[in-house]
Amino acid sequence: SDFVTFSPPALQELPGFYYDAEKNRYFRLLPGHNNYNPLTKDSIQHKAMERKRLRLLEEEEKQIKKTTRPGLNSSVLLQKRQLGLLSSRSYCRLVHELKVNCMQRRKIEIHSPDSSVAGTNNFKIIVADVACERIFTVNDVEHGGCKYGIINLSGLGKESLTVEMYDNLYFTNRKVNSVCWASLTHPDSHLCLMGIAETPGCASLLPASLFSSTNPGDRPGMLCSFKISTAWSCAWCLNPQADNCFSTGGLTRRVLVTNVVTGHRQIFGISSDVLAQQFARQTPMLYNGCRSGEIFSIDVRQRSRKGHSWKAIRLFHGSAITSIHLMEAEHYLMAADMAGKIKLWDLRTTKCVKQYKGHHNEYAILPLHVNEEEGLLTAVGQDCYTRIWSLQDAHLLRTIPSPHPSSKDAIPSVVFSSRLGGSRGVPGLLMAVKQDLYHFSYT
Repeated sequence: SDFVTFSPPALQELPGFYYDAEKNRYFRLLPGHNNYNPLTKDSIQHKAMERKRLRLLEEEEKQIKKTTRPGLNSSVLLQKRQLGLLSSRSYCRLVHELKVNCMQRRKIEIHSPDSSVAGTNNFKIIVADVACERIFTVNDVEHGGCKYGIINLSGLGKESLTVEMYDNLYFTNRKVNSVCWASLTHPDSHLCLMGIAETPGCASLLPASLFSSTNPGDRPGMLCSFKISTAWSCAWCLNPQADNCFSTGGLTRRVLVTNVVTGHRQIFGISSDVLAQQFARQTPMLYNGCRSGEIFSIDVRQRSRKGHSWKAIRLFHGSAITSIHLMEAEHYLMAADMAGKIKLWDLRTTKCVKQYKGHHNEYAILPLHVNEEEGLLTAVGQDCYTRIWSLQDAHLLRTIPSPHPSSKDAIPSVVFSSRLGGSRGVPGLLMAVKQDLYHFSYT
């Protein structure tokens, strides 16, 4: 027969069958025919995930709120604060939790002088500058390669949800794996891009002014560009002892630190590929996350040398590191890996002090977004869900479903800030997925 009516006390994995919870039956998995199999475990899991996503979207549209913590509401918090039962810091942190739980999704209208920019290419990466006034975007284009642009968030008001997007068509067709803002002539004046131009790859430093309404269609040269094997990470140094320097790491088992003014380059040979990097601000230290699961720091003032003697701090995960974030006081470092683990490390004791559970990742290089002022950690999983945790106690506050069906090419890219558009901007979460940009209001 094609199915077995069988309800054991505990569900078991039966070879060649899958269990349908709604029908309370085991169904036979059909063998493939002419490379087409209508019933596979992957297709079954995908349908189940899609049902869950649609259910969560429906709950959000109906404003069905699930309280993140029992008894947490604004009136109770205010009363406890007035009675002196909550410190100012704890009160602010819990208020942020309430706001995160109440965010509502609204679609943003994108205006562009070039009509070919908006609504035709899928967002791949969005990265905000330090002030969250601009968003640099990398979009996949239909014929292959990428297109770059900058979105100005000044028009992101409470009533109007419109933004201006500018691109420069000269810089196209270059696959980008990693982007960071660089402060050379003034804060966030340039952009470091790591990726593949031809073979080998390319590392470039571009002026942000190339992507503005006052500079359309110009074709100036790059400030810095050199060939490199496939690069997966980059970081700009803001410490004055390593001024005008940026680092690159990738599939070369080495770290390159380049001074863009003098052209001087330091090369550190290592034993694994570097997938994530960040410079410290208070010291000239560069932190690196590797495919091997190791995290180590380099004092960039020293000469290049092989071996491990120059590694100042060494931490270890059980899987490839996909993202690292050094906390403001620089005593702690957050790291995520390809096993879906997110850990907070104390750099003084080299011990893991917190784990943030629920993140989903198996093979993708996905960033972490830490907002210490609001006490929040945000990460998008390979399952296309955006999750927000409390930094304080690692409590999962909210899971946001994607507006689009989940797939490898539809993983959202997000930016969270309480000042989107600058010091007087609107707070909230920006989500770029497929061709659309969404704002989750945070009021």
